[in-house]
Amino acid sequence: MKRVLGIIASPRKLGNCEVFIKEIGRNIPQEHELKLLRIHDFNLQECRGCYQCLYGEKCVIRDDIKIILDAMSEADAIILAAPTYFLGPNSSLKNLLDRGLNFYRIQESLYRMPSIGIAMAGIEGKEGYTLLGVNSFLKIIMSDIKMSRVVYSALPGEVLLSESNRALAGEMGKALFGQGSVNHGPACPLCGGDSFRFIDANMALCLLCSSRGSYRMNNGVLAFDIVRGEHNLFLSRDDAVKHGEWLRMMKQRFINQISSLKQVREDNKDGDWIKPPPPIK
Repeated sequence: MKRVLGIIASPRKLGNCEVFIKEIGRNIPQEHELKLLRIHDFNLQECRGCYQCLYGEKCVIRDDIKIILDAMSEADAIILAAPTYFLGPNSSLKNLLDRGLNFYRIQESLYRMPSIGIAMAGIEGKEGYTLLGVNSFLKIIMSDIKMSRVVYSALPGEVLLSESNRALAGEMGKALFGQGSVNHGPACPLCGGDSFRFIDANMALCLLCSSRGSYRMNNGVLAFDIVRGEHNLFLSRDDAVKHGEWLRMMKQRFINQISSLKQVREDNKDGDWIKPPPPIK
């Protein structure tokens, strides 16, 4: 039996992200069990950048990150849904991604895991970069994105009142362990991303994999000739391994330059700070 993990990056219970994931689950033809994880339910603190987890040690922060990592590593597939908050994904998703150094410890179990991404938005065309944030999470954990789409719905539960949304959930359920369905339209040839920053008259940067190259019109259709850079995070398994090695090297570089770095920080220790009030006893 397949084990599917639904990750909900929304604080709202029984909201559109949750009910849409459940609808996808009802349309998965393979025998499976659907486990649900709401990021907001967990005590998840901010990463301190200590790099301890990169050296095979447990995260020094005493919170619930291990529960989430275990759930991810034990899954056979992941469905991720995040709502749009002011033109971007809810911050809980970025907070979990910021703890991504821990993902290196479970990298083998996540590699090529099939996944589905959903960006939920209440106003059509006002999803901003929510889908980019969802795809970024799924790419960085090295999963195989079978489908990722923006879904429009505002009121809690309204998403399933739409016939087209229910049909999309059906497609996603069938695609999860199937062949998948790529996005149509101009895309990065390296990662499939469809979000770009145009640097100048003929240069573009893919915002998903951060590779750059040129763009042109091909029979009236915008086409991108993106080239692999020297430092990639997730385009291949080797890329992910090398990035981990680079991070460990940076800690050694910090140790080698600690005296000069300490002096710079000492020279900049003063400042006119606005502070929160002390806690009430």
